[in-house]
Amino acid sequence: MTEPGKTDRSAGGATVWDVASRAGVSAMTVSRVINGNTSVSIKNREKVMRAIGELNYEVNVAARAARIGTLRVGLLYSNPSEAFLSAFLVGALTECGQSGAHLILEHCDNLKSQRKAIDRLIDGGADGILVPPPLCDSKSALKMLAELGIPSVAVATARPSPRMSAVRIDDYEGALTMMRHLLALGHTDIGFIKGDPEHTPTQLRYQAFIDAMRGAGLDVPAERVAQGMFTYRSGLLAARELLGQPTRPTAIFASNDDMAAAVIAVAHGMHLQVPDDLTVCGFDDTPVATTVWPELTTIHQPITDMARSAVALLIEHVRAQRSGHAYDRRHQLMPFTLVVRESTSGAD
Repeated sequence: MTEPGKTDRSAGGATVWDVASRAGVSAMTVSRVINGNTSVSIKNREKVMRAIGELNYEVNVAARAARIGTLRVGLLYSNPSEAFLSAFLVGALTECGQSGAHLILEHCDNLKSQRKAIDRLIDGGADGILVPPPLCDSKSALKMLAELGIPSVAVATARPSPRMSAVRIDDYEGALTMMRHLLALGHTDIGFIKGDPEHTPTQLRYQAFIDAMRGAGLDVPAERVAQGMFTYRSGLLAARELLGQPTRPTAIFASNDDMAAAVIAVAHGMHLQVPDDLTVCGFDDTPVATTVWPELTTIHQPITDMARSAVALLIEHVRAQRSGHAYDRRHQLMPFTLVVRESTSGAD
């Protein structure tokens, strides 16, 4: 028997998916057999048990026992933004503490590590799994979770999957609200830094920027849009690209606060005053928004509250499943707010 939190890989190092392949059933069926679910037919149960024996796959007895007692919430994370992850953890830990649940974390990067991380969470006794960005938009990760049939909640995806509950804000309206603020300040030459193209909010925030500019009768030259990846370092590169042009934009809207903070750093390095020489704004309202100088005007995404709501939804789903009741997956929309601070001012 392995320790809780460690994946059972005795002998050939088999996983749930290996057992499913050998038995000729779905991973969800294997998961149900391992967890003692009586809805599996005798025939399929025998196939799974035979495959478990052939592969020498050891079921983590300690983790199974934990499922009967304390509820365990798994968190599958791969977010490059430490600020986002920090705010998310505060909410998840708070809600777990108040609900009497335990939070277990697993980090992953690529497709191979996603499967291993999910294996470890399940083997560690996770009753359900939280999927914050960018994994909330990972087709492979969502497919694996759906195959296992484990309760899951995606957080901060702009296009929720019908197979999974989700908690999000309206990213399009949030970015549109920021653009209306910049336009009301008199800015007509606005640069934009896009986020990770694999993350769905990136697309909606960029579309809102384009729609607002066109709605105001303004062109968007290609050189006024730079690609970022939601990281501080990518923001540095994008800011240098936008501010290194013969004529600079009067304002830059970055798709998140980390990249907006990088814009301010580059501006300071060029001896530009923010906001007198350059208006800068971000998105998310993570802690970095109030640790840079000047403090960032941004869209407040209630990350901590979103994490708490996601945990509550997950626990509700797990308890319904335990009691044998049907559970309708829900997509919860949280409110956003425009927070105006010192990094924005009127155009000259």
